Amino acid sequence: QVQLVESGGGLVQPGGSLTVSCAASGFAFGLYAMNWYRQAPGKERELVAGISAGGGSTNYAASVKGRFTISRVNAKNTMYLQMNSLKIEDTAVYYCNCPVRNIWGQGTQVTVSS
Repeated sequence: QVQLVESGGGLVQPGGSLTVSCAASGFAFGLYAMNWYRQAPGKERELVAGISAGGGSTNYAASVKGRFTISRVNAKNTMYLQMNSLKIEDTAVYYCNCPVRNIWGQGTQVTVSS
């Protein structure tokens, strides 16, 4: 059973930090580059960050560069997105994605609000 499951979302104040996780199962996680996407209501799904299979290369959307960090621990079949200096505009459902296999998680809600 191929699966990606996000967790760690929640409510955080502007300027705060949160880390969301993505647990992979049912496929060779360590062989694939992975992405984090997000989608706010009424907006297009947006690529937030990507990471190579081994974790040696990363890329970020301009809107989050310098604030977010993508990482992975292949031995744990897990990917992370550390989010710092959060802004109201970061409020969205965050999704884990394996682009080559077209695998998506169910998403985890991140709400940045006072």
